Amino acid sequence: MTPPSTPAADQEPVTVRVFVQRFSSTPRGARLARRLVLHQLDTWGVPHGSEASDTAALLVAELAANAVTHGRVPGRDFEVTVKLVGRTLRIEVSDTRGELRPPVPGVARPEAGPLSENGRGMLLVEALADRWDVLDRVPVGKTVVAELDLSR
Repeated sequence: MTPPSTPAADQEPVTVRVFVQRFSSTPRGARLARRLVLHQLDTWGVPHGSEASDTAALLVAELAANAVTHGRVPGRDFEVTVKLVGRTLRIEVSDTRGELRPPVPGVARPEAGPLSENGRGMLLVEALADRWDVLDRVPVGKTVVAELDLSR
């Protein structure tokens, strides 16, 4: 007689990889965040130049630029966390300005004019990410999360 199988026994193990780094809230910090995330993804098997790598690069660049531009508090860094859980890539960018939040996903926002210098970044995130959200960060600030399904 064979023992009954449990759901955990029928599932494949999931490998979780995590990269966390703080960066200065400057344009240079935002560029460095993008470069280091792409390097880390490459070491995890998401090669440079792949669709997943290019999409992640755009997401990190936009979220880091927003953290530097809209979330900057003098003397405070922003933090990037990238998690690869199974076939889901989760990008989190945290800053210390909790009161300045992007519009929540799916909510209408004012359209940026054709010559506007800002206002399109979160539209790009919404278009590229499979899911995204804005979370409160304890004790202060916010975290913008974007997820990509790598299995598509």
